[in-house]
Amino acid sequence: MFLSVGRWCARRPKRTLAAWLLLVTVSALAVAVFGKVTTEAVTIPGSDSQAARDAGKAFHDSASGRQPVVLYAPPGTAGLTDPEAKRAVEAAARAIGKVPHVVAVTTPYDPAGRSALSADGHTGYLTVELDLSGRDIAAHTTRSIVDAATPATKAGLEVTAGGDLAAAADKGSTGHSEIIGLAAAFVVLAVGFGSLVAAGVPLLNGALGLAVSLSAIGIVGHLMDMPSSGTTIAAMIGLGVGIDYTLFCLTRFRELRAAGMGVEDAAARTMGGSGKAVAFAGCAVITALAGLALGGLPLLHALALAPAIAVLVAVALTLTLLPALLSLMGKWLTPKDRPQKASPGQTDAAPGGPRGWGRAAQFVADRPWRCLLSGLLLTGVLALPASQLTFGQLDAGDKAAGTSSRTAYDRLADAFGPGVNGPLQVTGELSRPAAGPGDGRITAISDALRSTHGVASVAPPQLSSDGRQVRWQVTPTTAPGDPTTATLVRDLRKDVLPRATAGTDQVTHVGGATAAQDDLNERLARRMPVIVGFVLAVASLLLLLAFRSPVVAAKAALMNLVSVAAAYGVLTAVFLWGWGADLIALEGPVPIPGYVPLLMFAVLFGLSMDYEVFLLSAVRAAYLRGGDNRQAVISGLTGTGRIITSAALIMVSVFLSYLLSDDPVVKMFGLGLATAVALDATVVRGILVPSTMVLLGRANWWLPAWLDRVLPHLDIEDDGQDQVQPGSDTDGTDRTDRTDEADGTDKPDASGSAPLTATRRTS
Repeated sequence: MFLSVGRWCARRPKRTLAAWLLLVTVSALAVAVFGKVTTEAVTIPGSDSQAARDAGKAFHDSASGRQPVVLYAPPGTAGLTDPEAKRAVEAAARAIGKVPHVVAVTTPYDPAGRSALSADGHTGYLTVELDLSGRDIAAHTTRSIVDAATPATKAGLEVTAGGDLAAAADKGSTGHSEIIGLAAAFVVLAVGFGSLVAAGVPLLNGALGLAVSLSAIGIVGHLMDMPSSGTTIAAMIGLGVGIDYTLFCLTRFRELRAAGMGVEDAAARTMGGSGKAVAFAGCAVITALAGLALGGLPLLHALALAPAIAVLVAVALTLTLLPALLSLMGKWLTPKDRPQKASPGQTDAAPGGPRGWGRAAQFVADRPWRCLLSGLLLTGVLALPASQLTFGQLDAGDKAAGTSSRTAYDRLADAFGPGVNGPLQVTGELSRPAAGPGDGRITAISDALRSTHGVASVAPPQLSSDGRQVRWQVTPTTAPGDPTTATLVRDLRKDVLPRATAGTDQVTHVGGATAAQDDLNERLARRMPVIVGFVLAVASLLLLLAFRSPVVAAKAALMNLVSVAAAYGVLTAVFLWGWGADLIALEGPVPIPGYVPLLMFAVLFGLSMDYEVFLLSAVRAAYLRGGDNRQAVISGLTGTGRIITSAALIMVSVFLSYLLSDDPVVKMFGLGLATAVALDATVVRGILVPSTMVLLGRANWWLPAWLDRVLPHLDIEDDGQDQVQPGSDTDGTDRTDRTDEADGTDKPDASGSAPLTATRRTS
């Protein structure tokens, strides 16, 4: 199938290219019309915080909830209590009330907003309510509200949007990261290929894949809650795998062209072999991401779906657009110096002995125990901090200085205490309607909340119209991301509220951002073993199907765990401990949300399949040719070391470019993925895997007879090398947009040439 699809696209390159350009145009127009939607709202079915959120619907709040617009009178001014400042603030409130989608504005001077003015009178906030949900608030809405507050700014006050208004304004593009990543990839490819044209092909595929996938994810955001970090992670992974998949296939194409094969045949043969391996690797990534669905959380579904879309688009582009580009540009992609064919099992030997990866492979094979222990020691040291990895909660105080979110957060915290940025919502359900807030059942809870350690203040209780629901807003003494606040949530649920409602049939819940994040982390910690087990099982099964060796499959899974553990260790040291945080534009330690390690685990297990399949395919092919396990390991590492290193260098460059983002979560993924990929391509694939394979010897390829009968025979490297289309362009002439269909039969290659690396396997 892959051979046929590759040949069809290679014979009709202009049609294929036009189809993809049409898809890019349509997707871009769809986004332009409907827009991209992201939200930071977290839904946790079955949790206490979700129950509190659902109970809040009885109070008929606005769609947006209450959003603060912070007013600050700099030192040396009269403050917000000055009559002139008061008139300016009230004028600003009236102007904001006329902004589209604004349904209500409360000033610090209104009876309902008296608590919105600091004791010194220099900080206050307007409470703005909109008919938009948090995910639908756009940056232009925030700008309109801030612009409408001109009377206040003219009076010398500083106006800053907070809450979801600030989040919308702070949503920045990561375009600069993509550009830097593409530039770094271009340098690596240009040096590796020695051709600017060849270097441009992977970048073109990667850029087109990025455009299509991000547009698709933007549309999906209308159908489900999609966090902004999901889009960025998808761009990061999609760009990396898109370039890498193209690199693997382009390298194979150039080998076939150097061996004298025609452009069309080489393009088709490339898809039949390397294209099949790319499809296998892409399916491995998507399958690993699918394991996140076992978490039972909409957030995980979105974070898995976004990169899965990007990977799927990258695979589709590689299998269809790439052969069309190879057909169109084949004569410019052919190496100028055609090397002589290598004999079976030959490495990169030279008159002076092996060089480069050949020398490294020989060194590892001669000293397997020493290399194995050294590699394990290095990764073990890096992984050691992971033993102290804990899940936490980010808040606006972790945003970059100068952003609206951070400025509003700091000013509110300084004036009202850190807890004002993350109040808790306590709800109670009454079996009998209450006549008013003075009902004894309500006052008992109010008194219990006020006397709880860690509570700064409790707002007067709100009663629903039917008198059956009551709500309290509780302001903690600590910040939303402070672990002490999460402890307060647990104390309220397990001790304070049960004692206050003892002997009654009241049902209480604790909600709010901190409560939701604590529930999320608890749910993730509980489901993590299931997800990890699923991903391990799937990765091992795929490798077992590919290489028909239980030893190879189990060893690969263990080696992947090594690189993941090292990445977790680096995350812990940099983000939780703050080591080198200033080097990545962080002011100090920041908590790591629970979904970051979990998503990273699934992604890394999928990505590692690329390098694992590429290396083990070469090793197995060499072993089947000569039967010498040690020499097969040397030959496989020699033949694949350069391409694996180049591919990893590109992906690491792409991931590291995202450290320029202001979002700490994006920085976590960028650094964590870059660390894991760098270790996977060098220490794991260059040292640990070959040394263990040398030590295991023929046991690498042991397969019980009963398992041999059960396993299907999959050959992910077979490129149909004995089959080429009659009338193919073995002379290297570029034929484009031919409309004649294949006659359905395949015959031996007219050129009589074979690929440089044998890939057909037997069982």
